[in-house]
Amino acid sequence: MSLNRILTVSGLFALMLFAGDPVWAAGAIEGEVTKQPVNLSAISMFVVFVCITLGITYWAARRTKSAKDFYTAGGGITGFQNGLAIAGDYMSAATLLGLSGLVFAKGYDGFVYSIGFLVGWPIILFMMAERLRNLGKFTFADICSFRLQQTPIRSLAASGALSVVVLYLIAQMVGAGKLIQLLFGLDYAYAVVLVGIMMMVYVTFGGMIATTWVQIIKACLLLFGGTFMVIMAMSQFGFNFEALATKATEVHKSGISLMAPGGLLADPVSAISLGLALMFGTAGLPHILMRFFTVTDAKEARKSVFYATGFIGYFFMVVCTMGLCAIVIVGTDSSFYDAAGKLLGGGNMAAMHLAKAVGGDLFFGFISAVAFATILAVVSGLALAGASAISHDLYASVFKKGKATEQQEIRVSRIATICLGLLAIVLGIAFEKQNIAFMVGLAFGIAGSANFPVLILSMYWKGLTTRGAFIGGFIGLLTALILVILSPTIWVSIFGFEEAIFPYNHPALFSMTTAFLAIYVFSKLDNSEQARKEAELFDSQSVRSQTGVGAEGASAH
Repeated sequence: MSLNRILTVSGLFALMLFAGDPVWAAGAIEGEVTKQPVNLSAISMFVVFVCITLGITYWAARRTKSAKDFYTAGGGITGFQNGLAIAGDYMSAATLLGLSGLVFAKGYDGFVYSIGFLVGWPIILFMMAERLRNLGKFTFADICSFRLQQTPIRSLAASGALSVVVLYLIAQMVGAGKLIQLLFGLDYAYAVVLVGIMMMVYVTFGGMIATTWVQIIKACLLLFGGTFMVIMAMSQFGFNFEALATKATEVHKSGISLMAPGGLLADPVSAISLGLALMFGTAGLPHILMRFFTVTDAKEARKSVFYATGFIGYFFMVVCTMGLCAIVIVGTDSSFYDAAGKLLGGGNMAAMHLAKAVGGDLFFGFISAVAFATILAVVSGLALAGASAISHDLYASVFKKGKATEQQEIRVSRIATICLGLLAIVLGIAFEKQNIAFMVGLAFGIAGSANFPVLILSMYWKGLTTRGAFIGGFIGLLTALILVILSPTIWVSIFGFEEAIFPYNHPALFSMTTAFLAIYVFSKLDNSEQARKEAELFDSQSVRSQTGVGAEGASAH
């Protein structure tokens, strides 16, 4: 596997990728992988994890009695618990394997890139978390349609949410198959079917309660495993980071330039577009936004972001340190390389080889099981977000005009979960040999170009109208889709043309700008009586968004 195809971070979201560029290999295990020998210790530990989470699902199923319980865990999750769950949603297997692999290959550039994944969280903390909790009920469409017309806005929001969910699910399912080949030594199809079935079980029976606790357990295991690995590795350098960095520059082929920036994004337009996608894509991911409706009030929503940012930032620092340690410990050990001098299993395996080097086969098995368990947590959150868009936004609000009963809505949501699971299995197997990193990139492009502009303007701009939001939102969605197709990612790498029509791999700068401009123009051109009424409702919306008066409360259990 070439360095240009080494997997990098994602996420949350999560998180965003465009194929052909190493910084967009996050969120999906990308590229060819080498099937490894069967790892019995990893399989055993994963079975233990599955048994524990199935027990949680059974417990959660007995507590899931209403739509609020199913969608938002009754709104009774604490800020600390929700922060862990958000971190569990955001810290994927691609974060662990990809970011460490990027640092292993590129050094300082990998560290700088990881910082980009944190810059969106202050926006969510200071501008969105409190208002989301006060205005919303089950999905972010509740906020967008608070004072606008329900049918067009919920249709737009559901389209954006489902687009993100399906694209992200495909990437995660393909990643699951590749991971199980790398870490467990089993066949690709087994992993895809297993993940799909487990996802359906967690969400169908346990709803948000089960999904939340699966994410919390996974986050704790990932944080513990990563911390232990770094402690064991750093002990070989006397816990002296300077000694580690010095040794890494001595043994790496890049030499001292390993600690210098500039190798990933030399083009300023691509750098700005990437920054916008990292920053605003996260703030438009439906499965991340949905987590703010699970807490008791706006104060706990703010705490959620605070804790999540701390956990995620800490984990990124741990993973970057893993990459540097792997340069010295793994990079100088010939037993981790094949006869051709390539890392066994490909560049994705740097962190896993480090785990084996510092903790032996047992710890390697533990980290392997945790890495695969992360996929289950991420796809469960995605499936629940997609099912809620279908049942709450489309079925209950658009088709039934708000007249559906809670039991009808939950039944439709469970059916939607099963359908999404089956679709994810079929598409995951169908895309096994395909270059799928662009799908995560497209998911983040849609989140940042369609979901985020409508959501943020609905909360802060009095002049937003239904017509402007609907037309502008769809223009943003289509622009992101078209520019990705015309970019080198697809036009050259997949379609085989010599030159791309759109020269950049990262179109967020253009698609987001187009979306905001279109929303503004079409809102300003809307002089209808409906637009006037929508503007008048902004003041009452603003009061509720800042005070929480009239907001949803927690269920009593």
